[in-house]
Amino acid sequence: MSAQQNLNLENYWLPFTPNKKFKANPRLLVSAKGMHYKTDDGREILDGISGLWCCNAGHCHPKIVSAVQHQVGELDYATAFNMSHPKAFELAEKIADLTPDGLDRIFFGNSGSEAVETALKVALAYHASKGDGQKTKFIGREKGYHGVNFGGVSVGGLTPNRKSFGPLLPGIDHMPHTWSPEDMAFSKGQPEWGLHLAEDLEKILVLQDPSTVAAVIIEPVTGSGGVIVPPVGYLERIREICTKHDVLLIFDEVITAFGRLGDSFAANRFNVRPDIITMAKGLTSAVIPMSAVAFDTTIYDQLMKGPEAMIELFHGYTYSGHPVACAAGIATLDVYQEEGLFDKAKELEPIFEEALHSLKGLNQVIDIRNIGLMGAVQFGPGKLPATEFAANVFQHCYDNDVLVRYSGEFLVLSPSLIASKEHIHQISDALRNAIEANS
Repeated sequence: MSAQQNLNLENYWLPFTPNKKFKANPRLLVSAKGMHYKTDDGREILDGISGLWCCNAGHCHPKIVSAVQHQVGELDYATAFNMSHPKAFELAEKIADLTPDGLDRIFFGNSGSEAVETALKVALAYHASKGDGQKTKFIGREKGYHGVNFGGVSVGGLTPNRKSFGPLLPGIDHMPHTWSPEDMAFSKGQPEWGLHLAEDLEKILVLQDPSTVAAVIIEPVTGSGGVIVPPVGYLERIREICTKHDVLLIFDEVITAFGRLGDSFAANRFNVRPDIITMAKGLTSAVIPMSAVAFDTTIYDQLMKGPEAMIELFHGYTYSGHPVACAAGIATLDVYQEEGLFDKAKELEPIFEEALHSLKGLNQVIDIRNIGLMGAVQFGPGKLPATEFAANVFQHCYDNDVLVRYSGEFLVLSPSLIASKEHIHQISDALRNAIEANS
């Protein structure tokens, strides 16, 4: 019997969801294991999106589950204000072992949105501490997603996320995005075209006066904006420009961290060292909400100047470094290492790439983009508007036991690092069948 029959759907307001449409035909998940969800009507659904970019070790990994169960019974909560517990320090050390050299001061939050707010606030505090209090502006990028708090929405570049919420924060500018279907459609991995687009940052900095700009924040690979992969040399040039003008570079790696690109961080994959890295999602494989921000040691040291008894940063959260989340994070990072999941993702990347690009030439498919275990299929207008076509393809896949994600005119794929070749082919076959069925 379906759980829907006796379930009151009225009170819950779903995020980022057309609620009326959903409640008319709800999709309910009741359990999960490995690569699969189980629905309320008993179907097994192959998870092609790692929950929401986040279940990198698959669902309900026994080691992570066990760590959480044990921690709940031992220490359920400890405040991070003037107190702590051992596992927070243990997890911070484990994260620091994975970040680029020198980005080894770790601040904990509970979501990617909180991580971004933390990064932005610390950037401001850092410059103020140095006597550069006029550095208050931020530069984001079109199509960027940096969470839903006011700071993150302000530096983000997705119009629907911004338009209903007033003027947002002042002093924000945005670089153009790097997607150009005329010049880079169906690129595999990093496009060869587009390095010159990094020079837009130089132009914006000159316009804004670099002495007033605190930081640039970008996703190394644009995630929710459609898996837009940086052109060859682009991130390197962004780094050079930021260094030239004494502007901090923040990599928002909420999606790309912890194996999504076949390495611990995109910063390592691209060999570009930012000053700050935000992370969440894969940190606990989504078992418990948690985020973190890694700061360059020089940023931390600058803010540690002053009297010993003085609070250095008036910022944090009730649940910063939550014991249960820390236990989940430690177990998750151990699983990644013990099972070699980052290397496995690297091995799967060419298989994933080939499977996705096999969809080229199908009706209304105008672009396919991929790197690591991130991919997007872009639709153009045809018999149906692209947005409607994408929604129909998503529903067809779900009805045939494969979960993908649609967002506007494209679908995104991000299978867990535990995926097999067979899982990858099942996802691409489902997409092919869905596209053909709706053509």
